[in-house]
Amino acid sequence: MSTLSIGNYTLKHFDIQAKEQMDHYLELINLDISDYTFACNYIWLSTASGFYTIINDTFCFFILTSGELSMLLPPLGTKEKTYDAMRRCFEIMNTHNSSIQYSKIEYVHENILEGFVNYLEEGTVIYDMLKEYVIEKKLVDYIYKVDDLIELKGDPYKSKRNEINKFKKVYENHKVEILNIEKHKDGILQLFNKWVKDRTHYMPKEEVESFLDGIYFERFAIKRLLNDYDKLEVVGMVLYIDDEIKGFTVGEKINESTSSVILEKTDFEILGCAQFIFREFTKYLKEIYGSCYINVGDDMGFENLKKVKMSYRPDKLIPKYTIYQKL
Repeated sequence: MSTLSIGNYTLKHFDIQAKEQMDHYLELINLDISDYTFACNYIWLSTASGFYTIINDTFCFFILTSGELSMLLPPLGTKEKTYDAMRRCFEIMNTHNSSIQYSKIEYVHENILEGFVNYLEEGTVIYDMLKEYVIEKKLVDYIYKVDDLIELKGDPYKSKRNEINKFKKVYENHKVEILNIEKHKDGILQLFNKWVKDRTHYMPKEEVESFLDGIYFERFAIKRLLNDYDKLEVVGMVLYIDDEIKGFTVGEKINESTSSVILEKTDFEILGCAQFIFREFTKYLKEIYGSCYINVGDDMGFENLKKVKMSYRPDKLIPKYTIYQKL
């Protein structure tokens, strides 16, 4: 399906060809949420079909799931054009969908949300505006100071320093390399398969089935990332121990001050491996981008992942919201 026609609008299929246009509109908003990049959306868009169009000089990104249309991001563009575009996007979704309950805009940054709820048409008051919508706080992005992650100073980071020091002592024959697709692709896929096997071996049996359901989509994302790596303008690093890949990570520049970590996988049985590659990759992101902050995304609602991300003492927690219409 290359296009989707709804009323007077034609939505184009979201593929690698959309990158240049989406990047242009992303530069206009300059926000630090990890979801606001082309690569992040492109590699994870495996459970639905993506479509986009330009409305009121904003980039409007839709997903089609089980026949129902919603927005994965708010319209991307300058503030004075965004709010009218939101209304028109809801009209598009409502025209297509079987019920307005499926029409929603996800991953809305608080800066955009603030403008939306305060956007006043002539004769409109904020109370009337909010009568039409429900705004729900969802997940938060974890953002850290780069230097905190590199230096790991003080008691709060004592366990991280110890894990890294033990790793370096036990695995003296380790090295990191900048990710090269031709050289590292097969080793990365082998590591991912081992990671899945180890996780299912150690986790409670009642959790295995739901874990494997999610892994299908993560495997798809990794393959898509590797297949289009050179086109996505991302950077990566691999960790070797005895000439075998035991860790890999990929990230990108979000804006002038912030980079993100999109993916990271390490050998589950190598203690300190994750902490070591995370710090080395942070150093690399600072070196090539001059980043002051690192965004590692949200915790997807998983308590264990939340504990890990909080253990690194985030400098900022940036909330993300979803806008619904009242039924």
